[in-house]
Amino acid sequence: MPASTYLANKLLDHQNGKTSFTMPTAVHIGLSTTTPTAAGTNVTEPSGGGYARVTTSGATWAAASAGATSNANAITFPEASSTWLSGANFTHVVIYDASTSGNMLSFGAITVAKSATAGDTLSIAPGELDMTLS
Repeated sequence: MPASTYLANKLLDHQNGKTSFTMPTAVHIGLSTTTPTAAGTNVTEPSGGGYARVTTSGATWAAASAGATSNANAITFPEASSTWLSGANFTHVVIYDASTSGNMLSFGAITVAKSATAGDTLSIAPGELDMTLS
């Protein structure tokens, strides 16, 4: 899951002493039907139908090891009250520093694209959302 340009720039400036950077205490997981860019553009998230980004905390994630981590617990989206984005398939996961708007921190492809219609509850099983920094 690559870092966004925003996050890469903040980490590099922090590492090199140009400025301090405080990571958010929670990250917010979203879904996209389009392939995001590192610049944080080309993200198509649903609006309405019960969709909301899922807020995670440190307890959601396994401790990082060898520059990688994954979700220790399931990440479950709210139940769809109506079809999200006319039944389009979600192909990417996006991670933000806010529950709405905010800065994209990273993104990655979903192995099996999924759609959400009324009554569906999409979930990412433990260990299925991998993040690395290399």
